[in-house]
Amino acid sequence: MGRMTRRGFTVAAAGMMSAMLATGEAGAAVGRSSAAARTAGAGGPAERRRKREFRGMWIATVVNVDWPSKPGLPPERQREELITLLDAAVERRLNAVMLQIRPTADAFWPSPFEPWSEYLTGTQGRYPGWDPLAFAVREAHRRRIELHGWFNPYRIANHTDPGRLVATHPARIHPEWVVPYGGKLYYNPGLPEVRRFVQDAMLDAVSRYDLDGVHFDDYFYPYPVAGQRFDDDAAYARYGSGFPDRAAWRRDNIDSLVREMGQRVKRRKRHVQFGISPFAVWRNRSADPLGSDTRAGVQTYDDLGADTRKWVREEWIDYIVPQVYWHIGFAAADYAKLVPWWAETVRDTDVQLYIGEALYRAGDPAQPAPWQDPAELSRHLTLCREYPEVLGNVYFSAKQVVADPIGAMARVVKDHYPARVRPPR
Repeated sequence: MGRMTRRGFTVAAAGMMSAMLATGEAGAAVGRSSAAARTAGAGGPAERRRKREFRGMWIATVVNVDWPSKPGLPPERQREELITLLDAAVERRLNAVMLQIRPTADAFWPSPFEPWSEYLTGTQGRYPGWDPLAFAVREAHRRRIELHGWFNPYRIANHTDPGRLVATHPARIHPEWVVPYGGKLYYNPGLPEVRRFVQDAMLDAVSRYDLDGVHFDDYFYPYPVAGQRFDDDAAYARYGSGFPDRAAWRRDNIDSLVREMGQRVKRRKRHVQFGISPFAVWRNRSADPLGSDTRAGVQTYDDLGADTRKWVREEWIDYIVPQVYWHIGFAAADYAKLVPWWAETVRDTDVQLYIGEALYRAGDPAQPAPWQDPAELSRHLTLCREYPEVLGNVYFSAKQVVADPIGAMARVVKDHYPARVRPPR
């Protein structure tokens, strides 16, 4: 997104607002028991964890954030660019990539459900001349890198004109599925037929490719937009009886998506992991005593219909990557408070915890002083290693992993990644 935001939200803190960039996607996946890790003894868990640690990066394709660098490049150039990113992951001693292969109800593979992505050719539905997902899986595995297919379940378009979609797009065939909101088009999560369709579309990639994981990002119900409402009145009238309010019904819709998707992934390929990278604040403690000691302007439970804590406690997912995109000491959402909250949340479950890191903030002149220090991210990993439940970190995004403008990623590698390791299993 040419400096488009990945997370459309605002966090309020003592009169301050912190805007977040956004693009906003072999062996059984048996979660490592954090309880067992805690019994390893003082000083031991960190050493043991370094032998298996998740070190990932997101490769965003929506509006060509990371790859391809622009639409319409010839296939040879697109392949070269992807290889550059994968080679950078190896150089940084990473072992996993989350490649966004369904950014806007489209596909980076020949899907029978949805059109080819416009981010490949510049024209939605146009065949790019090759199979990007097959190539990505093959090249990642050649480098001993896991490839997790990153999917956005409900976003259709970054505009509100259905006429700009290819004529065969499911959103044009089923306009009753579509809700315009905040300058974008979304599928309505309240419709059971929508939930089944988006699962089918995503599972096609699971069935046909050797993916290591299925990965959702933070978009469920859309982030709140001031002065606008998400019009799901008809769906709520039809399906919302029996719920105390619309918010509870919406959470149930997303719960169903997550629970069913996890079950269906395992039925197809049991070894494929299912993970989610939500906005990092489930609820503020002021709203719920189980919440985190934060004062965030967005809470996934209340604003996005996403009961992320429940998904962990019910073990509907294999791993969670909360986007803890703030510095240590940030008043509204302190990294040093959110990491232990998430460690406590996954404790005594088989859900693996990796922390999402805001590499894109490092060196950005618009960010506060801590992000101008190349050692800030390294301090994050030092803190993470105090919690045996934290089994790795994931960096947003690939472009910054390559460019590393102030050497923050190089510092992480120097301080914490002395050698390549395998991901947890």
